[in-house]
Amino acid sequence: MLYDVPVQLGERSYDIHIGAGVLDRLGALCAEAGLKGKCLIVTDENVGAHYARPALESMEKAGFDACMVTLPAGEKTKDKQFLFDLYTRCLESGLDRRSFIVALGGGVIGDLAGYAAASFLRGIPFVQVPTTLLSMVDSSVGGKTGINLPQGKNLVGSFHQPALVLADLHTLQTLEPRQYRAGLSEVIKYGVIYDGAFFQTLEECVGKLPDTGNVELLAKVVGRCCEIKADVVAQDEREGGLRAILNFGHTAGHALENAAGYGEFLHGEAVSIGMVYAGLASMELCGLSSNDCKRIKDILQALELPVRAPSYDWKELRGALSVDKKTVGGMPKFVLASEIGTVSIGNEVPEETMEGIWHVLNE
Repeated sequence: MLYDVPVQLGERSYDIHIGAGVLDRLGALCAEAGLKGKCLIVTDENVGAHYARPALESMEKAGFDACMVTLPAGEKTKDKQFLFDLYTRCLESGLDRRSFIVALGGGVIGDLAGYAAASFLRGIPFVQVPTTLLSMVDSSVGGKTGINLPQGKNLVGSFHQPALVLADLHTLQTLEPRQYRAGLSEVIKYGVIYDGAFFQTLEECVGKLPDTGNVELLAKVVGRCCEIKADVVAQDEREGGLRAILNFGHTAGHALENAAGYGEFLHGEAVSIGMVYAGLASMELCGLSSNDCKRIKDILQALELPVRAPSYDWKELRGALSVDKKTVGGMPKFVLASEIGTVSIGNEVPEETMEGIWHVLNE
């Protein structure tokens, strides 16, 4: 059974399909969405070992001329070299402007393959098939695509909406526990930025959240996250205002990933630390209660996510903050909360306060 969440964007509207054991419906859904022609499925070594064959067979069964490219797993694949290699594979596979790309994997594959689709032949359609929790609830929805530069994350990219998103919850059962837990940080984020009642629900079932076999709970959690993101994106497709709330925890989180060389922390782990940082900043500047700040930290700790990074000094982090894409005139812009469920965007934090919060965080 599929649980569908529509993303309302006029002629660029599409559906997010969520279910368990539904990967075999990929080809049929692509056909229903009006996709035609040749198809290149892009995956990585980890995901491909489990799901490349079922995805390919589903596409072929639906009548598509499909082929596969398998890339190395990990954040370092999201760079210009692999992007240009992917363009070459598109040409070698005979893709034309009537063709499309399927991104089968986590956020790295989705961002990279999505940007390739956005720019190859000035833009061809693509489909998101997220296989990590983080990509299901966040990166696969909303059309953000791109690659990293050595100086920072996602500094080159494009808004390019997918033709559809298919999230098969069974794929989470082959995900490494650390990767799955990292995705839960983005789930918590949605409660903080948009829905206090959802945050409370997550607190009440926090002990059950790490169970990837609890499909009924997962469907509700993933579905609600997708509903929130779809609503935000429908109101602000290109991050001109409201959509920036999705960056809660990401300003410090991205800087930490950069300072760590995109290796020590998974994205969701860095965002977890970034949310605790943003919570402390929210207490200082936006009136967030100490109790709400503690609730954010407590639920992240209960999920065994990191909430501090004492091995990185402030100078390292501040240097990385300077090249964040949300920085204007050298000053980072933070999403801060006045209460759980309500946030504001574009907040500047004084230099001394930024540094002081980093020290408090790591005490």
